[in-house]
Amino acid sequence: MAKSWSEKFESKPHPEVKIIEKDFWGQKAGDRMLIPSPKLIEEYLNDSVRGAQIDILQMRRDLAAAQDADFTCPMTTSIFLRIVAEYNLEKIARNESEIAPFWRAIDPKSDLAKKLSCGPAFISSKKEEELN
Repeated sequence: MAKSWSEKFESKPHPEVKIIEKDFWGQKAGDRMLIPSPKLIEEYLNDSVRGAQIDILQMRRDLAAAQDADFTCPMTTSIFLRIVAEYNLEKIARNESEIAPFWRAIDPKSDLAKKLSCGPAFISSKKEEELN
């Protein structure tokens, strides 16, 4: 049976910093790479300002700096952002009040928005709602 988004969210509770052994994503061997956790990404989103548009590249830079790393892995960041989004959509479905504003970091025209169970229209409406 497939894991729920809640289980996926909880499955990697802590970020890790690893020294890469070979060049990777434009980084050099020996650089310190942050592998974030869904919780770390959710905390970053929760610290954002209402109506903000979060740039993923800037988020990755900020997370790396905060964890004393040279860069944040772009692949795991994308995977964990999706987990955070779907996990919070589950919370919305349960009428929970503490929702991380994942829509601030997702472009409605992106492939990620199209993959989400809510779809791009939800992302667009949440962004518009925050601007009004």
